[in-house]
Amino acid sequence: MSGDPLSGYTLPGAQLKITAEAVVSLLNGVFPQTASMYTLLDLRPGGATTLFHVTDDHLRPGGTVSGPTLFTVADLTFYIATLGLIGPEPQTVTTQTSINFMRRPSPGPIRGEARVLKLGRSLSVGDVELYSHDTDTLVAHATLTYAIPPRR
Repeated sequence: MSGDPLSGYTLPGAQLKITAEAVVSLLNGVFPQTASMYTLLDLRPGGATTLFHVTDDHLRPGGTVSGPTLFTVADLTFYIATLGLIGPEPQTVTTQTSINFMRRPSPGPIRGEARVLKLGRSLSVGDVELYSHDTDTLVAHATLTYAIPPRR
C-alpha cells in the first residue's frame, strides 16, 4: 500500500545481483514447500516486498495469524532482499532475529516490507515491517542479521 514507509526503499549505491524471477526460481528449487505460500511483489536494491498467503493452518486460537507465521514472513522477505544484493547464494543463513508484535493481525495475507540497512562481506543487517492485507497499520517489526558464506 502506498503509505508504507519502507515501500520503495533502496540501499544507497546498491545494485541487484539477481532478478526477481531468478530469486523465485532459486527458492522454488531450494525450498519447494514454500512455492505456493508467497508472492514476491517487488525486489529492488536493498529491499523486497512479499505477500504471504495465510491459510487456516497459519492461524492461532482466536483467529489471528500466529507468531511463527509472522516470523516466517519476516525471515523469507529479508532473505529475498539479501539475495537481491549478493546473488544466488542459498547457503546464506539467519544468525539473529528479534521480532516485536505490535498489534493483532487480521486473518488473511500478510505483507512484508524488508530493507537491508548494511551489507558487508560476511553479514547482511536490516529489518522487516509486517502489515495485515487490509491495512497500513504495522502489526509486527523484525530486525535480522544474515551470515553470508565466504566468496569462492
